[in-house]
Amino acid sequence: MPDFIERSLNSHRLWIIARCFMASLFLGSSLFKLLDVSGSFKEMEDLGLEPVWFFSYVSAFILASGAYCILFDQYMWLGVVTLSTYLLLSILITHTFWNISGLEIRHTLNFVLEHFAMIGGLMSIAIASHFRQKSKQLEVLP
Repeated sequence: MPDFIERSLNSHRLWIIARCFMASLFLGSSLFKLLDVSGSFKEMEDLGLEPVWFFSYVSAFILASGAYCILFDQYMWLGVVTLSTYLLLSILITHTFWNISGLEIRHTLNFVLEHFAMIGGLMSIAIASHFRQKSKQLEVLP
């Protein structure tokens, strides 16, 4: 592996940038739910989730807390498990491609595949966090 690539992959700055990119989707979604409460309530109502206020605020909390874990590399595994579960539940509740026919299935299936890709990205960032922390511990040992 070229030295430049090796240094980049070990860079603390790149690690921060990667976490910011990963967290931005979840943090942005949480903020939109909190800033547009009526829109968020309408979204929950359209999905048939009652009480709408509960699901709206719980969704915003889950998204924000998961983003926090990623941004600050604190309890990364917990943030990843929480957000991955949220994404899987959203597939089961919102993106039920198995109930759709015609051209609409492509659009819905794309959302499902994007959710799977995000879960893979979340897993990858949790693995990277784990090994970065182990690497730091080894540097401290005599």
